[in-house]
Amino acid sequence: MTGVRVLVGTRKGAFVLTSDGTRRQWQVEGPHFGGWEIYHFTGSPAEPDRLFASQSTGWFGQLIQRSDDGGRTWTAMGNEFTYEGTPGTHQWYDGTPHPWEFARVWHLEPSPTDPDLVYAGVEDAALFRSVDGARSWQELPGLRTHGSGPGWQPGAGGMCLHTIKLDPGNPERIYAAISAAGAFRSDDTGKTWQPINHGLHSEGIPDPDAEVGHCVHRLAQHPARPETLYMQKHWDVMRTDDAGENWREISGNLPTDFGFAIDVHAHDPDTVYVVPIKSDSEHFPPDGKLRVYRSRSGGDEWEPLSAGLPQEHCYVNVLRDAMAVDRLEECGIYFGTTGGQVYASADAGDTWAPIVRDLPAVLSVEVQTLP
Repeated sequence: MTGVRVLVGTRKGAFVLTSDGTRRQWQVEGPHFGGWEIYHFTGSPAEPDRLFASQSTGWFGQLIQRSDDGGRTWTAMGNEFTYEGTPGTHQWYDGTPHPWEFARVWHLEPSPTDPDLVYAGVEDAALFRSVDGARSWQELPGLRTHGSGPGWQPGAGGMCLHTIKLDPGNPERIYAAISAAGAFRSDDTGKTWQPINHGLHSEGIPDPDAEVGHCVHRLAQHPARPETLYMQKHWDVMRTDDAGENWREISGNLPTDFGFAIDVHAHDPDTVYVVPIKSDSEHFPPDGKLRVYRSRSGGDEWEPLSAGLPQEHCYVNVLRDAMAVDRLEECGIYFGTTGGQVYASADAGDTWAPIVRDLPAVLSVEVQTLP
């Protein structure tokens, strides 16, 4: 029977949650790398037992770990992330120049077809690529050295490249999102880039319609319609149908349009999920009620999904990499919280149940559908 493997990165280790196709009973393994922050934990679509983990601490710095047996054993891989050439400067919080400094790997994006090809988004914002299964890394400097780069400025969580999307229909097209610079697209495998922020409006920057400077929290995409992307922004939920050339707001009847996570149903590119958070200063659900919102129309009209989720005194957050979907016939939806709960829905969001509780704060959730 087809199975599911849920990969959970937390503040203090990585956890592997497995179930069969019924998704009723779960086996919990971990913590791997107990005590270490696992910013992102993911697997290769091309080779399901190959897993990658971004492991870091303030004491020992950044490590990339790889498993080739589904997480039973691990090997430390290449951990040299060196900016190409003279890094130069970007803006600091107060607008003054600040040197580019590597802090950590926020996101790992394996190729859907090549198990040795994997991309890494880092802080300070830059894009790296490995062609040898994470043994070594080289910067793709065209993004960081884009003419707008010196004007990039960190968001509240730092200046991180947190989202990488690979177009399944066009192997030369890559999307990236940076907090707080905006969204970018390359049509030549990362050599050159263009900002794709037309239609975004952001308060708190001198020109709210500027080409860069927008705080994008997350991008989502469906492989059947790769030119349609959804965005959860620092305020506003957005959609583009032309590969980012133009965006329009689809916040509709959401109780608040602030949040971090966004994802798309595995089989329906018009079914989208978000988790609204009260505000940019109060990172918890409105009224203390944890609800996922679903749109079946690609935005504008949203319905709350609350069955099985706490509806009083709930003050957790759901971070940008902490929501994912499986690809079973009845699509499963998963998300983790800063309170250490991982929730799953085996019926596209209609009902929810916790897989596990009381983990460390969840930083990332990824799902593998297993044969």
